Amino acid sequence: MKTNLITRQGFEALQQELDYLWRKKRPAVTQKVSWAASLGDRSENADYQYNKKLLREIDRRVRYLRKRLEQVRVVDYSPEQDGRVFFGARVEIENDNGEQLCFTIVGPDEIYGQKDLISIDAPMARALLKKTVDDEAIVRTPEGSKRWYVLSIDYPQQPRPFKPDPDDLKL
Repeated sequence: MKTNLITRQGFEALQQELDYLWRKKRPAVTQKVSWAASLGDRSENADYQYNKKLLREIDRRVRYLRKRLEQVRVVDYSPEQDGRVFFGARVEIENDNGEQLCFTIVGPDEIYGQKDLISIDAPMARALLKKTVDDEAIVRTPEGSKRWYVLSIDYPQQPRPFKPDPDDLKL
């Protein structure tokens, strides 16, 4: 089951993506479809077929974002969270082998395209919830249980703006 939590920064990034798709990308693609359709035979018109497919993908993503933005619950930082791992925490951990990881615990809609974010639904995040610095967390994985120690906990407030795909800038 997908969690409906999202950070304020993640919510704003999804809103920016929706705005970009609806106000910039979709009109540009619609214009290309109209132009390609005006050329005549659509069955052998690659521009028409490609852009029509792209338009369907944009519309699908717009529908998803509109629906998802209504469903999610924004979780803002609260001073009561300090010192413990909760939603939105940036956590640095280390295992018995000296391997270190650093990531922020966010909603499942925020992790795509980001290497330093993990979903609140991930086993690692679940194992770390409510832990404090120097606490031990046992993470169950398919390979077995692994022990991790909390090195630091922080609650970053920097926004993560939506970044359009570089290919989109060519429109």
